[in-house]
Amino acid sequence: MGKEEHKITVKNLSISGVLAQLNTNRKDIDIKYIFNQLLVSTIVDLYLPEMRLIGEAEVVRADMEEGLILLALEFKNIAFDVDKELNKRKAYRKNIPGPGRILLNGEYHYLTTINISVGGLMICLSETIAVKEGTITQFEFKRLELEGKVKIIWIKHISDNQTLIGLQYVDMKKYALKGIPCFALQQKV
Repeated sequence: MGKEEHKITVKNLSISGVLAQLNTNRKDIDIKYIFNQLLVSTIVDLYLPEMRLIGEAEVVRADMEEGLILLALEFKNIAFDVDKELNKRKAYRKNIPGPGRILLNGEYHYLTTINISVGGLMICLSETIAVKEGTITQFEFKRLELEGKVKIIWIKHISDNQTLIGLQYVDMKKYALKGIPCFALQQKV
């Protein structure tokens, strides 16, 4: 919220949303700050690692209770990672679909992005293509003004002649990804 990551404590959870307490010691973050941020956008990125919930929520209410800021968040675009892939990830991934291009086997192929993080992205090609993991190639995604080199981390062929590819940024011409939070995963002790 407000182009910043904030820690929260879940006070109450339902299938449609969450009541969260904002955890901050900063004196400049008060209810007025929250309402000013909500004037820009009521949609926030949400990451609850213990529950493996990631995605977007809308702030539908903000209140003060006993000196604490409470936010009522309604789920809008939430994923629950049931196959435990989230535990392997190093950063929060945001679903941002859109067209782009990637150079594979000497030819540019059109793609659709599935999700994007500060470290890489997942793409889908509408064809089956053979390419080796570890290959470094060129990529562009105009929606976020991204272009540069990426490394193929994994490849998975799925039905309907589609190929999913996991990419890691190697040398990108744009490093600050607008609207994509870092949300570093908590280390297990």
